[in-house]
Amino acid sequence: MKQGDLVTRRSYGGDIIFKIQEVQRQHAVLRGVDYRLLADAPLNDLSAASVDPYSYAYGAEPPWMDTLRKTELHHSMTLPQYPGDESVPVFFDMPGKVLHLDGDPAYLRKCMNLYGELRVPVEGFYVAEANMAEALYRLLPQVKPDIVVITGHDGILKHRRNDEMYTSPLGSYKNSHHFANAVRVARQYEKNRDTLTVIAGACQSHFEALMQAGANYASSPARVLIHALDPLCVAVKVAFTPIKDTVNIVDVIGLTHSGLEGLGGVESRGSFRRGVPKIQKVMHAEAP
Repeated sequence: MKQGDLVTRRSYGGDIIFKIQEVQRQHAVLRGVDYRLLADAPLNDLSAASVDPYSYAYGAEPPWMDTLRKTELHHSMTLPQYPGDESVPVFFDMPGKVLHLDGDPAYLRKCMNLYGELRVPVEGFYVAEANMAEALYRLLPQVKPDIVVITGHDGILKHRRNDEMYTSPLGSYKNSHHFANAVRVARQYEKNRDTLTVIAGACQSHFEALMQAGANYASSPARVLIHALDPLCVAVKVAFTPIKDTVNIVDVIGLTHSGLEGLGGVESRGSFRRGVPKIQKVMHAEAP
């Protein structure tokens, strides 16, 4: 077994496909292929995994992509027209702008492609979870986003019983404390949860700590695994919900792979705006 190999864990019945991030003596550090789970295992517990061609990570789309496409298409097809001239729309669309920090470079690339397809303005950065708080100090004033996604990989340290999952301290989670620190930085930048929507967490993250730090949406209430694209799903839905409306929490989380066990949140306004008149061409002013 070597870095980059796809593997499963025999002790868990081979339920999840991982990629070996690094090998440390006789142990491997593992990152989930379809789930945002960080784990480790002895090399003798690993088996080579065959690639599932229908895995989201290898090209197939999550089922909610069609729903999000219809949401984006709905906005572009329902623009009012100038009186007497049905060929020229009055309004232009401004979906909320996303700043996406991801601890997984492969999933950052996948997310950026999907944001682009759905025409959501976004700036994305690969940042190790431990460095996310520091990165946000610099990036938030530069990007000035409406929505921040703080995600990567997480997990509960081994040897915890099920009844201890909800009482374990934050230090019992691999990266939840890094996510919580990053959320606090975002809230120092903008305290109003309707002005800046924060989506934070990964697999089995400490939901309560992330919400208390100031997140609008976070994982994982039931400490379950979340799909790697679930945070993007929530971000896109917020980006296309009009600012005069609140995001339907149950509807948006119902779209995700993990549902209400994997993601929760508080009532928050959307970030979608319309403007007038219709912009035909963007002109860049010359520097004096």
